[in-house]
Amino acid sequence: MEEIRELLETKQYTTIRQKLSEMYDADVAQILEELPAEDFMKVFRILPKDTAADIFSYLEIEHQQMIITSLSEKDTANIINNMMADDAADLFEEMPANIVKRLLSAVSPETRRDINHLLRYPEDSAGSIMTVEYVDLKENLTVAEALERIRKVGLDSETINTCYVLGPSRKLLGTITLRKILLSDPDALIGDLMHENMIYVNTTTDQEEVARIIQKYDFTAVPVVDNEERLVGIVTVDDIVDILQQEATEDIEKMAAIVPTDKPYMRTGVFETWKKRIPWLLLLMVSATFTGGIIGKFESALSTYVVLTTFIPMLMDTGGNAGGQASVTIIRGLSLEEIGFKDIFKVIWKEIRVALVCGLTLAVCNFGKLLLIDRVSIPVAIVVCTTLVAAVVIAKFIGCTLPMFAKKLGFDPAVMASPFITTIVDALSLIIYFSFATAILHI
Repeated sequence: MEEIRELLETKQYTTIRQKLSEMYDADVAQILEELPAEDFMKVFRILPKDTAADIFSYLEIEHQQMIITSLSEKDTANIINNMMADDAADLFEEMPANIVKRLLSAVSPETRRDINHLLRYPEDSAGSIMTVEYVDLKENLTVAEALERIRKVGLDSETINTCYVLGPSRKLLGTITLRKILLSDPDALIGDLMHENMIYVNTTTDQEEVARIIQKYDFTAVPVVDNEERLVGIVTVDDIVDILQQEATEDIEKMAAIVPTDKPYMRTGVFETWKKRIPWLLLLMVSATFTGGIIGKFESALSTYVVLTTFIPMLMDTGGNAGGQASVTIIRGLSLEEIGFKDIFKVIWKEIRVALVCGLTLAVCNFGKLLLIDRVSIPVAIVVCTTLVAAVVIAKFIGCTLPMFAKKLGFDPAVMASPFITTIVDALSLIIYFSFATAILHI
C-alpha cells in the first residue's frame, strides 16, 4: 500500500499498472478501496481493461457506483459486459433506476438479456443469485467434441469443473465432471458417461436451502432448473459463502433486537441506524413496564423485608441469561436443521434436566454466599434460592420452546432471542419471587 502511494506521488503509472497486474484481483480491490477518491479513480483507469471488470466485482457497492458515474458510457459498458451476469445483476439491484436504464441500454444484447433474466426472480431465491454462465453439453457428443466445446465456451463460464448435459428443450439430463471427460476414451458418448442421479434446486428455492445443499454434499456448484426441469443457471460456492455471511449477520442482528440491514456498519448513517434499532427498543421498553407493575404490586412486602430488593437484579439477570443460553442453542439448531418441531418434547425434557442441574448448582453456591457474606436469615436465603431454581427452569423452558413455536408458525426464530425472552422471564421471575416470599416469610 505504501509503495503504491509513493509511486502515485512520483506519477510512475506504468510501474503501478505492472505491480497491480501481478497481484490477485481481491488484493487489488482492497488497495483501491483504501485510496482517496481522486487516487482511486486514477489507479482504476490505468488498470488493463481485461482485468478491470474482475477487480470491479470485488469492490464495495459505493466504490462500484463511483466508477459507474465517473467513467464514460462505453467504458462502463465494457466493464459490465465482462462481468459475470450474477455479479452485474447484484450491482443493478443497488443502483438508482435511471442509472440502471442507461446502463442496460449501453451493454450488449446478450448481457442485457442475462441481467434481466436474473432480476425477475424473487429476492433471496436461487434464481436471483444464480449465474447463467456455465458449460452445457449434448448427450450425443463424443468426448473429443465435448472438449472442443469446453475450449470454446469455457473461458466465459463461471466454472468448467462440472458440465451439464441437456436434452431437447434444454431439459437437464445429467452432469459430468471435467476430470471424467479428460480420462475417458475420445470416442465415448457423453450420454453414456454422465451422472444421471442429480441433485438440483428450483429457481424459487430459498437461498438458505441452496446453501445447505451445497454444504451437505460438498458441491462447488448446484444446477438451477425451472418448473419444467429446464436448466436456467447454476449457483456456485463463492456465492454461497456470501449468503452464509449475510444470513448469519441477519440472525445476529435479530437476536440483538435490531431490524436487519444489508449495509456494513460504517456505511449506515446515524438516522438509518436509529430507525433499525428504535422499534424493538420501544417494544421492549413498553413490555418492561409490566415488570415495574409487578414490583409496585408487592410494595408492601418489600417495605417489610427491604433486603429482598437487593436480590431482584441478580434473579432477573440469571433468569435472562439462562433463557438466552437455551434460545441461542435452539435457534442455531433450527437454522442448521439439526432439530425440528417434531423434537420439541425431547428438547424440553433435556432443557428441564439441564435447568435443574444448573439451578441447583447456583442455589447451593448462592445459599452459602447469602449466609456467610450477606448475613441474611435462613428463610430469606431459602426464598432467594428456591426462586433462583424456579427462574432458571422457567427461563430454559421458555428459551427452548418460543423459537420452535415461532419456526412452526412461519416466523424467524431469531426474533425470539435474548431481549424478548429476557423481558418475559424477568416478569415471571418477579412473580415467583414475591409469591415464595409471601408464602415462606408470611408477609
